[in-house]
Amino acid sequence: MKAHSAAAIDQFDLRRLPQDFYADPYPYYHALRTHAPVKALSDGGCLLTRYADVVAVYKDPAAFSSDKKAEFEPKYGRDSLLYAHHTTSLVFNDPPLHTRVRRLILGALTPRAIEAMEPALMQLVDRLLERMAAEGRVDLIEDFASAIPIEIIGNLLGVPPSERGPLRAWSLAILGALEPALTAQAHVSGNTALAEFLAYLEGLVNERRAHPGDAERDVLTRLIRGESDGERLSHHELLHQCVFLLNAGHETTTNLIGNGLHALAQWPQEKARLLAQPELIRSAVEECLRFESSNQLGNRITTRETQVGGVRLPAGMPITLCIGAANRDPEQFPEPDCFDVGRQPNRHVAFGSGPHQCAGMHLARLEGRVAIGRFLARFPRYRLAGEPERGGRARFRGFLRIPCDVHGA
Repeated sequence: MKAHSAAAIDQFDLRRLPQDFYADPYPYYHALRTHAPVKALSDGGCLLTRYADVVAVYKDPAAFSSDKKAEFEPKYGRDSLLYAHHTTSLVFNDPPLHTRVRRLILGALTPRAIEAMEPALMQLVDRLLERMAAEGRVDLIEDFASAIPIEIIGNLLGVPPSERGPLRAWSLAILGALEPALTAQAHVSGNTALAEFLAYLEGLVNERRAHPGDAERDVLTRLIRGESDGERLSHHELLHQCVFLLNAGHETTTNLIGNGLHALAQWPQEKARLLAQPELIRSAVEECLRFESSNQLGNRITTRETQVGGVRLPAGMPITLCIGAANRDPEQFPEPDCFDVGRQPNRHVAFGSGPHQCAGMHLARLEGRVAIGRFLARFPRYRLAGEPERGGRARFRGFLRIPCDVHGA
């Protein structure tokens, strides 16, 4: 692994990332932890790369707020749809909105409800595997990894199968606008995708109000009905939580599956180990989450003067939590740059930590176990069949394409 000097790290800025960062950010993360673990950024904020510091911030919501209004207004413009969405969605809010929405979503994602999804998930994965077996040469992202969460989230929201075509493109455009450096094109694409998605959701919500689904399984019906105590979301909040559910449930799970299959192909000894011991699939999925975290960056803002890692931070300071760096911190993970399908313990922060820990993490884990486990059992000799194409993003780490020969010919 290439090492970066203290001088090079002194120039590091999330808004002006070097091109090689997108292919492999980990040398930069290691150097940042060594030379500048609380790194000042050009926007007046700081970047945290140590595991202990990231966890400390996650677990102190009183001092570190998730509210993004002050940060996103100059980025998107107060009248833009991107501002309206990203300041309303669950992940970028504090209580009471965060508490209300999280409670409603978790009510439809109980362990029993998730367990009930497994047979249909296995059937979906097996259909995709059959199709890939017939093709031989496939794209692991388009033909497999991205197809699974689209169907799962589509089912949760009750989107008719024939209407799911635009969902992935909408999600990519909306999430692309969260990059630290927002281009004019990404700004336009994100707002356009939101306008189209919100227009679609108006019709979907109206139909569900007229014909409710099972609130124990249908997240949209549950969000519409609200809690038994009469607590309900406004129409604006409802629409934007639906957008959030697609984004949160689609892109990160696509990356989990794609990154996991890519890592196994790059680490043939670990692939052989998992084939010989399929009972390791649970720990293997946790290692996929740690080794190539789908979501690499999180954000907070200080509510008061405080300290992190011995450094004083003023009130109102934007904080970027580097999840990808925390999950490769040697203070927490022995040999952090080695992919180990049996790693124990593995207290990664791929799903965050504290009160904002990902509400859908158990569903994502199930999708990862079923998808990766059944793919590997069906295609034990699979190999990459060309150079994969990265997504070119700092916040969400994944691939746009992974050419693959499933038969290993």
